[in-house]
Amino acid sequence: MIITDEKKLKDIQAEFREKFPNLKLEFYKKTHEAGEGNPDREKLSPDETIKAVRTVHTSGDLSIDGHQKVSTLETNFQEMYGLNVQVFRHSNGIWLQTTATDHWTLAEQNKKGEPH
Repeated sequence: MIITDEKKLKDIQAEFREKFPNLKLEFYKKTHEAGEGNPDREKLSPDETIKAVRTVHTSGDLSIDGHQKVSTLETNFQEMYGLNVQVFRHSNGIWLQTTATDHWTLAEQNKKGEPH
């Protein structure tokens, strides 16, 4: 996934959903601690550009694959690009922050989110 200042958050979200249809990314004003979630009031608009919301202004290719842990992905977004992200999993018609299962891989989370 290519990260540049010109992209909008919704572009990153769409690319992620193509790979993991039962997961989604949400971006926030502040980071969260391991095992904690983010409050809705800190959620950023998907129409924001990356340039407007990040604290580290480097461009690059963020590697994302199914073997990666959720916690690793969230940390990489923060450390490499200054973006505070939270992974959500689809579960029985609602979206859950994956705070208790951040040690699972993206593939495990995506499979768990499949409709039964």
